[in-house]
Amino acid sequence: MKANKIARISIIAALYAAITIALAPISYMFIQIRISEVLTVLPFLFPESILGLFLGCLLANVYGGLGLIDIIFGSLATLTAAYLTSKMRHPFLAPLPPVLVNAVVVGCILHYVLEYPLYASMFYVGLGQFFACYFLGLPLLYLLKKRNWSKR
Repeated sequence: MKANKIARISIIAALYAAITIALAPISYMFIQIRISEVLTVLPFLFPESILGLFLGCLLANVYGGLGLIDIIFGSLATLTAAYLTSKMRHPFLAPLPPVLVNAVVVGCILHYVLEYPLYASMFYVGLGQFFACYFLGLPLLYLLKKRNWSKR
């Protein structure tokens, strides 16, 4: 792997974890908006960012306080969503996998760990994801594409 890809992975992981932890009051629990999820559109342009998002989420979830289930399954949800984002063929669809995957997986985690109502947990996580990914992430994606920051 080239040094610039390793650097990109590291920067994305650090940014994701730092933003999530810095904004902890809105990043965790029942009603959450992880502003760091804006970065989940990056695999559409940079496939190597999948690993950076996974590592950043792993670090953020260690801090989050929901335990091993969130560290493992929450991070795997981000890994899955990032991979699916990299396979999307249209930029408008790129934010969809993080919205759907995290709504289901994180909603289930909140239900299991904190005994929050399942469908309400999924709804509120999905709503927060939709805001972060579509209202913040999609404009970032279009900006990066406009500036030709990738070959896609």
